[in-house]
Amino acid sequence: MNNLTVPSLPELPEIWQQTLNWQPTAEQQVKLQRLYELILEGNQKLNLTRITDPQEFWEKHLWDSLRGIAPLLRDGEKDLTPPPHHPTTPPPRHFIDLGTGAGFPGIPVAIALPDCSVTLVDSTRKKIAFIENILPELELENIKTLTGRAEEIGQQSQHRQNYDVAMIRAVGNASVCAEYTLPLLKQGGLAIIYRGNWTEDETTALTDVVKQLGGEIAAIEQFTTPLSTSLRHCLYLRKIATTPTKYPRAVGIPTHKPL
Repeated sequence: MNNLTVPSLPELPEIWQQTLNWQPTAEQQVKLQRLYELILEGNQKLNLTRITDPQEFWEKHLWDSLRGIAPLLRDGEKDLTPPPHHPTTPPPRHFIDLGTGAGFPGIPVAIALPDCSVTLVDSTRKKIAFIENILPELELENIKTLTGRAEEIGQQSQHRQNYDVAMIRAVGNASVCAEYTLPLLKQGGLAIIYRGNWTEDETTALTDVVKQLGGEIAAIEQFTTPLSTSLRHCLYLRKIATTPTKYPRAVGIPTHKPL
């Protein structure tokens, strides 16, 4: 695709700053624009996203991805930001993004946090192949890819209890998301579950499930998106104990028989 045919994403530095207390550098802005172009190009062969309008893409894919990690971008969120091992040089954090699809939220997170490493997981090989093809174009060296199911990866010793942050967006109900993410986290790690609507009743039901999995609900943030004022939620689960070895259960069971 000729780059001239692709519209420019809105830059909106004031909105980034007001909503996330962060804004992309010129280099990060270029990478976000290039990501948009590559996804529009990939969309001609693969069904990557229905969201192609530049403003909608900015809000629903880029802003929304980074809104989930806003507590890690902002200073002073002591309840959600893991304590650094050394006061001046916190260690690089290891993120995992389950069901990444076309790379959300993981690729925007890798662009925004270049000192972190992000592992993108999807069970669809074609989507992972697409991501592997575009990474050199985006000059992102802090991303790894993995084709697989969360239920299997969570039982593999090289992944279990190996991550500081596990993100999951647009996948299943919250108890399923908790069962997928918590086994992958180190002690003190954070699961971030991206949701649309959320209710108090759901919080009550989720509390017991999260406890079974060795976690607690650290925070639930409700917010509206800056352009379309849609209601969104992010759930933050803190890993406080070892997840029993039977979790995650075998492929398909968490979705058919949620905890």
